[in-house]
Amino acid sequence: MNRYTTIKQLGDGTYGSVLLARSTESGELVAIKKMKRKFYSWEECMNLRELKSLRKLNHANVIKLKEVIRENDHLYFVFEYMKENLYQLMKDRNKLFPESTIRNIMYQILQGLAFIHKYGFFHRDLKPENLLCMGPELVKIADFGLARETRSRPPYTDYVSTRWYRAPEVLLRSTSYNSPIDIWAVGCIMAEIYTLRPLFPGASEIDTIFKICQVLGTPKKNDWPEGYQLASAMNFRWPQCVPNNLKTLIPNASSDGIQIMRDMLQWDPKKRPTASKALRHPYFQVGQALGTPQRIQESTKPQKDFQEKQIPLHIKPVPPSQPPPKYQSRLSSRTLQQSQSNGQPFKLHTFMVDSLDNSSEGGGHINGSVLPELSNKAAPPKVATNLENQNTKNRRRWGHVTKTAKSSDEWDDLQDLDIGSSNTRTEVKNEKHRAIGDGLCR
Repeated sequence: MNRYTTIKQLGDGTYGSVLLARSTESGELVAIKKMKRKFYSWEECMNLRELKSLRKLNHANVIKLKEVIRENDHLYFVFEYMKENLYQLMKDRNKLFPESTIRNIMYQILQGLAFIHKYGFFHRDLKPENLLCMGPELVKIADFGLARETRSRPPYTDYVSTRWYRAPEVLLRSTSYNSPIDIWAVGCIMAEIYTLRPLFPGASEIDTIFKICQVLGTPKKNDWPEGYQLASAMNFRWPQCVPNNLKTLIPNASSDGIQIMRDMLQWDPKKRPTASKALRHPYFQVGQALGTPQRIQESTKPQKDFQEKQIPLHIKPVPPSQPPPKYQSRLSSRTLQQSQSNGQPFKLHTFMVDSLDNSSEGGGHINGSVLPELSNKAAPPKVATNLENQNTKNRRRWGHVTKTAKSSDEWDDLQDLDIGSSNTRTEVKNEKHRAIGDGLCR
């Protein structure tokens, strides 16, 4: 950790804190997540879900884990730094986003999600705060603290994701959910980017289900029999609601935008499209350059016009035959150099993942062969502990430690941690705004 200089604290939560730091070698800004729990061996570290997932995922729209350091039994994740999260980006807007901007944001989110799902993980906690940005041009999925492998067996924790973005099967306490819960969250996020307000701002889990029914209408038993079984198991009685027209609620969305949101917000998780299928929706087939700034720049480079030139045919006389040279076998000096050790000492207690190639845009690869590099570390750095997160909007931010009352119908034993800057959401007092309950923390 002596290779990083701490600048300030970005956030604090149950499991750790996030610091903004600068590399003393390159001058690059990084976000360092310091875990509060102590780890006494690398075997303990490797069991962390976040480390299991992030060390394998390398994609332009997934946050890059640059390095993992274990020093004095403390564990540090070193991430690339992103200046804000999607919530902050929306909060600072004084007007609605144009649909072309929303389309590109959604394209990048779905690209990253398709990659995560393809390689056997689902996130379980997608929300605007966990989507890190460098302006609306670049978006990356972050915070894999709740990520699970799709091949892992149920039952899963029933408390996952922030309530407003929680799929109905999770709200009804299913323990056998899977990757479609991420698609539901993406549908909620998409609607929020259009309107700059949450679609289902429930004050509790039951209230969230009521708000979903008010927008989508009460599901019919034949449409989602599993949902009725879940509701019956918890003695929940469905409210009788007729569906609202999404176009009325989101008037600035195109018909294709409304349709893809309807598809992602299906009651039955089996009827929701996969992330890959959603990317093939007509909403994205409009001739617009989509993706990260680097990919857009590469796709819009002017193509040079190559003209075929008539090259005159020259016939050269055949030279007289020569005897073949004698073959000489020798070992080059470069080969000898490569076979020798560079003389550098091994490093203890440092797990490097900088070798991951993150240059591919819209694609990626699995790097499952990354092994710990060994290094003895110096004394831990001086970390500022007197910095406090300020909450100017009177709303609890995810990952903040405050003394608020907990809702009786919540599972509040989990709390996430954002890598972006800490900000608070504005308190909203009616259905058109954010409903703030006593139990917003997980």
